[in-house]
Amino acid sequence: MIDLNDTNLPRIPSKCRVTLLALGDVGSTLLMGLRLMGGDVIDSIGICDVRPGVSDRWEFELNQIQSPDGAALPPVDIIAPEQLFDGDVFLFCASRMIPDTSVTAGDVRMAQYGLNRELVSVYARMARAKDYRGLFCVVSDPVDPLCRAVLRESGLSPAQVRGFGLGVMHARALYYARRDPRFASYLTEGRAFGPHGEDLVLANSIAHYDDALSRELTEKVAHANLEMRKLGYKPYVAPALSSGALSLLALLRGQWNYSSVYDGQVFMGCRNRLTPAGIETEPLTLPPALQKRLDETRAKLNAIE
Repeated sequence: MIDLNDTNLPRIPSKCRVTLLALGDVGSTLLMGLRLMGGDVIDSIGICDVRPGVSDRWEFELNQIQSPDGAALPPVDIIAPEQLFDGDVFLFCASRMIPDTSVTAGDVRMAQYGLNRELVSVYARMARAKDYRGLFCVVSDPVDPLCRAVLRESGLSPAQVRGFGLGVMHARALYYARRDPRFASYLTEGRAFGPHGEDLVLANSIAHYDDALSRELTEKVAHANLEMRKLGYKPYVAPALSSGALSLLALLRGQWNYSSVYDGQVFMGCRNRLTPAGIETEPLTLPPALQKRLDETRAKLNAIE
């Protein structure tokens, strides 16, 4: 990947102000995770939803959560849309179209792209108008193409835009690896790359890469969301926490996490961390067969406009 550290890095203090747009299934679950687990790195959370009463509900509920020992949890307050870029970290969780549970086939994530691109572009232009210096985080599907739309519309540096969708794919790979001994190498040696969707790339191992096994695991993980839909439920809890809350908190703590960063052409997910010097990605020597898969995914992402 290119050196992102010659661009403007996001300004993130040791305890940051987080703002979150849209408190649907994903946004509200992510918010719960941040409130419960983010007290060490989050000072406060501003929430915004255009639907009447929704923000009031979550402010009321979440500020009544408290541990018995009185541990400090970040307070939640209601903000107007024009205040979304007055903080350090902005979370875009909005969507104009989420397929209902009757949709159990096809690329559900990419089906949302056209409408969500228009929506995220509105907020990207708001960030430009505010001369925003923080981190713009995309959680809505499809994460990686929406990140590039933000970069093009916002005037932000590449290092200020981040996508959160890959964490749950890694978590789902671990789920299957614990249940099938053939995939056990992923538990200690596996890596996830690429988008939160059909063009996901999983590697059972970097040092002992097995292309057929890795492709089989990738296929299972890429369609795990459809398995949940077949049960009659929307698959949002694991994504909101694994890709959203837990990955964001790891980033804010300077820990390794799965998120999407810019490689000079597209946003692609990989294991990385944010250090005082900038963004650090893993210096991996990839097997040729794995590199070929990544090149194919990059080309597909680059073709999305």
